[in-house]
Amino acid sequence: MNELLYRIALTRIKGINLPLAKILLEATGSCEALFAETEENIHRIALLKTAIFSDAQKKRALHEAETELAFIDKNKIEALFYTDCNYPQRLTECIDAPILLYYKGSADLNQTRVISIVGTRNATHYGKGFCQDFIQELATLFPRNTIIVSGLAYGIDVCAHREALRNGLDTVAVLAHGLNTIYPAPHRNIAAEMLKQGGLLTEYASQDATHRVNFIARNRIVAGLCDAALIVESASKGGSLITADIAESYHRDIFALPGRIGDAYSQGCNNLIASNKAALVSSARHFAEQMCWEVPAQEAIQKELFPELDANEKNILSILEKEGECQINQLAIKSDLSTAQVLAILLELEFKDKIRSFPGGIYRPA
Repeated sequence: MNELLYRIALTRIKGINLPLAKILLEATGSCEALFAETEENIHRIALLKTAIFSDAQKKRALHEAETELAFIDKNKIEALFYTDCNYPQRLTECIDAPILLYYKGSADLNQTRVISIVGTRNATHYGKGFCQDFIQELATLFPRNTIIVSGLAYGIDVCAHREALRNGLDTVAVLAHGLNTIYPAPHRNIAAEMLKQGGLLTEYASQDATHRVNFIARNRIVAGLCDAALIVESASKGGSLITADIAESYHRDIFALPGRIGDAYSQGCNNLIASNKAALVSSARHFAEQMCWEVPAQEAIQKELFPELDANEKNILSILEKEGECQINQLAIKSDLSTAQVLAILLELEFKDKIRSFPGGIYRPA
């Protein structure tokens, strides 16, 4: 039997956590050797008084590990043990980090810059608009070696993942369940995209049931993976505030988007800023400067901000900038172009991140 089987089995023993695992493995040398020890020796090594590592427990753990090993082999999933070099090294600083993680994806979890972006499921246009602008600017400043982490939930989470994909940044979702499913189900397509530009990460095996407490527990991974946590909209209570508290305990930098006094989904962020738990954030450049990251000079990114536009594209964009917003028919009249031509130009401008489309066939400058 290989060491990975015993590593998985170790996580199936009830009562095992990272500090205890470190003590036991330092004494025995490997997970396989640990499973060969008697329950009496294990209790003596770790000074345990509660029943743990009985023959029955070990037999059950190994049986479950065999099932999980077959699942990860079949689905090409990586099992990252805390001593592995590709285990997220930022997490090793956290006392309650998972002993083992299951990962499927293409991103290096030890990338230079890792930012966790979380927020309310009831995101407003203000919160989603900021999220879009922030990630677009961040991708311009740091087009490589940057990861956006979130939880694949409705609202701000999925907005952060979607914008990262759209702007060419790797994005990783921390799940509260095994990799045999995706929750919420409507986000399966975006999760599939993330496998090629980021990844899916969880501490839960495929045979673990999904409980409500899993969603709270996974927040510590979201907080521990990052250099900084950004909270974009939150009510006075919510899961993103739990993530902020955990990030603070891990000595991570915390940022929050301020909102209007009285707005329900800005109360949590405003409270974080008012209590000095989070720094106010206004833009990606402002954020990067506070993180003391080496920010490219404005001139260096100017060419990327303004890609080459042809005459018709410049004409349509100038009309939108003058009017503020227009529908396709209005643009066709003002530009003296056909509706089909205008539609093709709008699609190209949207691809170049120069404009944005809104419900009702309305277009505005980005």
